[in-house]
Amino acid sequence: MTVPDGQWCDRCGETRAAGGQETRAADGHEACVAARGLEPPRFCTACRRRMKVQVLPAGWSATCVEHGTRSS
Repeated sequence: MTVPDGQWCDRCGETRAAGGQETRAADGHEACVAARGLEPPRFCTACRRRMKVQVLPAGWSATCVEHGTRSS
């Protein structure tokens, strides 16, 4: 199941404009965009719930109880 892209930042959980990383960077989320290169997402972009994150040597997986799992 794929998590739909929504109005919430996947790192800090704050509101962001709809759009991709370019929009987030222009919308005051420069630190979030930079950190996401090294960290898994922490919040669901569709519902703002905190996700269960598991980091493994081969990558990561993040699960939202409402919208399912994302992985690297």
